[in-house]
Amino acid sequence: MNETFARRLTGGAGIAAAAALIVEVPLYFVYSGSPPDANVLTRLLLGIVALACLVVFVTAFRELVKHTRPDYEWAGSMAFATGLVYATVTLVSMGLEAGAVIATDHPIDPTITVNGTYILYGSISRLMLGLFLTAVGYTVARTELLPRWIGRSAYLLAAINLAFVPSLFFGNTPAHFYAANGWGTTALMGAILSYWLLAVGISTYRSSTRLRSSIAA
Repeated sequence: MNETFARRLTGGAGIAAAAALIVEVPLYFVYSGSPPDANVLTRLLLGIVALACLVVFVTAFRELVKHTRPDYEWAGSMAFATGLVYATVTLVSMGLEAGAVIATDHPIDPTITVNGTYILYGSISRLMLGLFLTAVGYTVARTELLPRWIGRSAYLLAAINLAFVPSLFFGNTPAHFYAANGWGTTALMGAILSYWLLAVGISTYRSSTRLRSSIAA
């Protein structure tokens, strides 16, 4: 994998993951009560696609670091590992929600009824995402393979995610901002991640064009 392709793959995967998340998150706020199965399964499917793209993103990012700055391959590997764990934990949560919805013969709100997902979506995901963003921020800051704002924003988002780790002590009401499954802990963090991924994806993809132009010159 050459550097140009690694940048394009990283950027394209980031854009695709962001697009799916941007469409998914608003679906959580369409219904005030228990949403119909179609709503839940649609948003879960979008989330699954987004996380699959995120796996490609973290893998390509590791390869980009490995190719451009092999001395920081360990940092790229840490970003890969924590990003992969985050994706896996969230995919398990989605699987539990989808299973409950499919198995129940009436509409349910899986954000409340599937209590096994409370800290999977919440504290565990926030910790893993915080570690992932910290690793990305450190890697970008040290290697300068991407614009500095990416590293700085990654550090900021990491701090915000880590601030939500103790939310497991504050109940299980989705309407509350700071709760194990609160909208701040889950939906808001997902929305912020989606727009960050979109910006990073676009910037990374565009950097491949500049790199190609500089090589040609």
